[in-house]
Amino acid sequence: MRALLDTHIWVWWLTGDPALTDRERTALDTAAIAGELCLAAISLWEAQMLHARRRLALPLPLTDWLRRAASPAVVTVLPIDVPVIAALDSLPGRFHGDPADRLIVATAKAHRLPLASRDRRIRASRTVSLWKP
Repeated sequence: MRALLDTHIWVWWLTGDPALTDRERTALDTAAIAGELCLAAISLWEAQMLHARRRLALPLPLTDWLRRAASPAVVTVLPIDVPVIAALDSLPGRFHGDPADRLIVATAKAHRLPLASRDRRIRASRTVSLWKP
C-alpha cells in the first residue's frame, strides 16, 4: 500500500532510529522495495533544518545523505503544487500551527495517501487517514 512518510518517520527509518518498531521498519523496507513510499518535498527542507540545528546527526554530509535518502529507489518526492496548496484550504483553521506539518498533511490529502506519522496533533485531528504497518 502506498504511503506518505512524515519527516520523522523517514529520518528514523533511514538512520536506524530505535523509535521505530521492527514491524514498522520491515513494513517500510517492503514498501520501499515495491516503490510505494512517498515523501512531501517540504520534508527535505525539514531534514536540512534539523541538521543545521544539530538535531539530526548523519553518517554523511547532508547533501550526500539527501541525495541517497530521497532517491527514486527509496521514495517518490511529491512536489508542493497546486493540488497540495488547494488541499491546505480544506484543513480546519485550528489544525496544527506548524507550516511544514500542514503541508505534509495537505500532500497526503491531495494524493489520497495514508500518512505514516507519530505526531500526536496530526493523529488526533483525524484530518487524514493514517498508515498502518
